[in-house]
Amino acid sequence: MTADALIVGAGIVGAACAVELAALGMRVEVLDAQGIGGGATAAGMGHIVVMNDSPAEFALCRYSRELWLELAPQLRTRDAFARCGTLWLAADEEEWQAARAMHAAFDTQGIAAQLLDASALRACEPAVAEALVGGLRIEHDSIVYAPTAAEWLLTQSPAAANIGVRLGAPVRSIDAAGVTLANGERRSAAHVIVANGLGAQELIPALPLQAKKGHLLITDRYPELIRHQLLELGYIKSAHHAAGTSVAFNAQPRPTGQLLIGSSRQFNTTDPSVEMSLLARMLQRAAHYLPMLPQLNGIRAWTGFRAASPDGLPLIGPAGDLAPGVWLAVGHEGLGVTTSLATAKLLAAQIVGSAAAIPVEPYLPLRFVQEVAHD
Repeated sequence: MTADALIVGAGIVGAACAVELAALGMRVEVLDAQGIGGGATAAGMGHIVVMNDSPAEFALCRYSRELWLELAPQLRTRDAFARCGTLWLAADEEEWQAARAMHAAFDTQGIAAQLLDASALRACEPAVAEALVGGLRIEHDSIVYAPTAAEWLLTQSPAAANIGVRLGAPVRSIDAAGVTLANGERRSAAHVIVANGLGAQELIPALPLQAKKGHLLITDRYPELIRHQLLELGYIKSAHHAAGTSVAFNAQPRPTGQLLIGSSRQFNTTDPSVEMSLLARMLQRAAHYLPMLPQLNGIRAWTGFRAASPDGLPLIGPAGDLAPGVWLAVGHEGLGVTTSLATAKLLAAQIVGSAAAIPVEPYLPLRFVQEVAHD
């Protein structure tokens, strides 16, 4: 069977793109070298969060969060969707002013958020450090277990009847008319979409993507210890470091009662090993915000790699001179789960020539092709 669309990558972004195109009546084939929901999808937290470091990031996050909230009632218990909200923690007066500014910006855009002073913060989350001066609660931010959500999208969603999934099928090369698998087999399609994160660079070496390594740790079960996804306001600064190594506090209450603890960022390494010194540094940082953390039992730590673009925004649209005739949905860094559903909508709109709900221009890969041409 010749597919209408071939998608390289069965992570959350590839799965979302497959569903969107299949819902438009296309026959979609998804290829992955390993399994569904691997790579960055498996390694990450699954935090669905509205970030506003730039107008384009805010627009994409907001649109995609709305799509997740619409989808949530269809998901299964095992997909672990929970509208827990995000609580940004302010450690000092400077961060409290940053929380106030974020609240004002969100309020202008109609995003439900509440400022919490020190006493309200402790009433909301008794386990956090008493020295914290306040926080900002973002009401409808959520969490999801992205690997199983990707599996549901590809195999059980209403559009799944139009989707074929082929696993253990590494792609060796791509062009506008199809892909060649590592075993030499040729698969043809009218549309070829690359959505396999950092793996995309093996197919398109000129892609401007950089690996950002991250560590996570999960604890034993401590139900109700925290109720919200907790982040320090300093996380925003560390998340966009362009060099060096950084850690920031990030904790998630899993529906199992476990705590998922992050986060770290490293450049210039593709070594997947857990680095104990950096893990210790990350946990020491977390203990500043959750003082009882050293008393908890950590049961597993792992690493993953975010695919980061130079400007922090994903590449969604035609690859242009990078790979003529090929479509891209890559470079989501730490927001792949959050922005997957909106990415799929924007990509599908471009492929079929329909209007998108938000402007596509900030995410077009063409912005980097033009930069290369000017250098």
